Amino acid sequence: MATKSKLSLDVVDARSQCVDPDRLSRVKKTIEDDVKAGRYDGAVFLVGRGGKVVAHEAVGLSDLEKKRATQHDDIFFLMSITKSFTAVRALMAVERGDFDLTTPVAEVIPEFGIKGKHLITLKHLLTHTSGMNSEIPAFFPVEQLANIEGLVAALSRDRLFSLPGQDVTYNATTAHAVIAVMIQRLDEKDRPFRTMLEEDLFLPLGMNDTALGLPDRMRPRLVPLVVRDRTDSLFEPELLEAINYIAQEDTEFPSGGGVSTVADVYRFAEMLRRGGELDGKRVLSPGIIDIATTNQTGDSSNHVFDCLRAVHNWPVYPAYLGMGFFLRGEGIFPAPMGHATSPRTFAGLGAGSTMFWVDPERDLTFVFLSAGLMEEGNNFLRLQRLSDLVVASVVE
Repeated sequence: MATKSKLSLDVVDARSQCVDPDRLSRVKKTIEDDVKAGRYDGAVFLVGRGGKVVAHEAVGLSDLEKKRATQHDDIFFLMSITKSFTAVRALMAVERGDFDLTTPVAEVIPEFGIKGKHLITLKHLLTHTSGMNSEIPAFFPVEQLANIEGLVAALSRDRLFSLPGQDVTYNATTAHAVIAVMIQRLDEKDRPFRTMLEEDLFLPLGMNDTALGLPDRMRPRLVPLVVRDRTDSLFEPELLEAINYIAQEDTEFPSGGGVSTVADVYRFAEMLRRGGELDGKRVLSPGIIDIATTNQTGDSSNHVFDCLRAVHNWPVYPAYLGMGFFLRGEGIFPAPMGHATSPRTFAGLGAGSTMFWVDPERDLTFVFLSAGLMEEGNNFLRLQRLSDLVVASVVE
């Protein structure tokens, strides 16, 4: 029951949206217990149903070292939720006719099309099936990571690692820089990618506390990125924490360099739930959102999670990836969106700390941003538990 009424962030009586307040309170209680146990430092979360906010809570500490309590308007590093922003801007470019999902990258970035990479299309990049290296080339300086043109120039000299479309391997770092440069090269105004996101996506959606990079005005509210669980990590803790120092006003890291608040991420998620429109501003059509939130990877597993399966003794299960989004899919396996969400539920996930999901069948939206990163497997199980508690509160 998507609605075109103006979005409000005022919290309404949960019962008015057929949500049991006692059951919903278990979400906050579970987070409080986790924080007391030292699993992470704190979190801000929001639950919406049918376009109405039924919970918006701040729990624990946003800065453990300074003993700073979380606030509803804290600014968090979004990590890979940023990929969802980049993907949406790419889909906007598709709908404007700049290129197609099947357009080879080399048609827009000619120097990229060597060493087998001429076969890679936009669809491959969006679905993590490009076969290109997810790691930064060894010869590329880490401090230059936010220079997307420089990074893509380095990636252009790199070889293809597997045939496009052959394997599903979540690309944590590099693919979305290529997507951003594709969009940027065809921009008539010749804008930096961070400006394109701001002007074409964030401002139209009223996401005034969201940016690619870290504007100085947001620093006082910033939650520092600290890895609490450093054992058997999927991602190197030192590399993740380096974002604290890399992030500047002009930083462009389209895979993981976004910052935002829970309220702004909710606005983005609600735009998607409503079929591409929010408060009278349309950024996408319902048709392309349907494509983006449909399983594009079949029964293939996500090979980047092989180490998690080995460490946690998990079974092999389908990747369930759309174009810029994780999907719930079907089956019982470790699922950050929980086991009770509907199969078409789609999400953005950020390493060890952040998530939003939309369950279109229940008109239910959940946003969770946390302080103190967890190891990725434990994070999956934490998010799974919280997600199932959210769904369990819906009684009609």
